[in-house]
Amino acid sequence: MAKFFTPVEINEYKECFSLYDKKQKGKIDAKDLITVMRCLGTSPTFSEIARHLQVHKIEKTGELDFSSFLTMMHRQKQQEDPKTEILEALRMTDKQKKGFISASELRAKLTMLGEKLTDREVDELFREANVKSNGTINYEEFTKMVTLPPVDY
Repeated sequence: MAKFFTPVEINEYKECFSLYDKKQKGKIDAKDLITVMRCLGTSPTFSEIARHLQVHKIEKTGELDFSSFLTMMHRQKQQEDPKTEILEALRMTDKQKKGFISASELRAKLTMLGEKLTDREVDELFREANVKSNGTINYEEFTKMVTLPPVDY
């Protein structure tokens, strides 16, 4: 699994995993898996957790080691690819399938659906993406821009 994560990520995962290793045996309770994964930025559902445990043949009342945990995190992160999710949502909005949607339509989606953004947040996002409020947006380019990793100085 080390080939899928950076050393920094592995250290972060190990640190969080260790916080839930109550017996200090290198294992966490399966019931804590959802909490640990959510603390590390993923959003698994209860059924996804059950599936992860099932794949590894771990009972809901059992324990899992760090190696199994890394495998589960890798699968969960692959499942939660934000770029794909955003692109799919925007493609469904593009009735003519031309690769563009209006800025006003995108603003409506961002402020009214899902994890709603404020008008100020949308203004800032549009400013960063050089989007004119009365223009159209190439949503593939927009998605690339909004899913870039944050700059770490």
